[in-house]
Amino acid sequence: MTTSTDPATALKARHRAMWALGDYSAVATELIPELGPVLVAAAGVRPGDRVLDVAAGTGNAAVPAARAGAHVVASDLTPELLEAGRRLAPNAAVDWRTADAEALPFADGEFDVVMSCVGVMFAPHHQAAADELTRVCRPGGTIALLSWTPEGFIGRMFATMKPYAPPPPPGASPPPLWGDEAHVRALLGDRVTDVTAERRTVRITRFPDGAAFRDYFRAHYGPTIAAYRGLAGDPVRTAGLDDDLAAHGDRHHDGDGMDWEYLLLTARRV
Repeated sequence: MTTSTDPATALKARHRAMWALGDYSAVATELIPELGPVLVAAAGVRPGDRVLDVAAGTGNAAVPAARAGAHVVASDLTPELLEAGRRLAPNAAVDWRTADAEALPFADGEFDVVMSCVGVMFAPHHQAAADELTRVCRPGGTIALLSWTPEGFIGRMFATMKPYAPPPPPGASPPPLWGDEAHVRALLGDRVTDVTAERRTVRITRFPDGAAFRDYFRAHYGPTIAAYRGLAGDPVRTAGLDDDLAAHGDRHHDGDGMDWEYLLLTARRV
């Protein structure tokens, strides 16, 4: 038996395994359940629309789109997330499909709406993912994206973890760049028109302080769990990451909660 050493295949395997860690369904349902409906409303999903949710995770946007009467495919690289979505919404009319956002197994122009809720931003090769988003959207169709901003809470969280994580592979781009309007406009290029972009925040009141935020993410959120696992056997650096994540949470806590900023962007396929 042989094992593939292709770097691209290995990278995808690591991403798949990372997002299977912890319990992302808890993050989606306990912290940010409102984001999926926000994206579906911005996309103008209507009954009968053919909708693709790319990097759908556990269906935070796919399920509300199905409940709006659309024919929905929820695709994600990590089958464990899709299975969690099935368990959370067993009666939702969603076709759950394992698929790579950078190589979608769908025909050109197959969908009326192509959307992603804090999902496609984590595909490592941004241009490849953007090319696929536009390819599978029909002319005149809608592309709708909701992404954490570089300057917002989650974007700064990734910056906080960066010194403790291995360097990214060649060609990979930081996920929060999808929350920069200029970056996304450049990715989509002249294949879209009627671009609208708005920075908004979601209010998070679950955590009383930064330490509680850190402990929750250390237990539930794949990228944070992976960062800590990479520090196994190094108590000094582990303690440093502990302190830095707690301090990050405290800096953004106003006593009652936190505001996490995201970019909501829609465009029409030319």
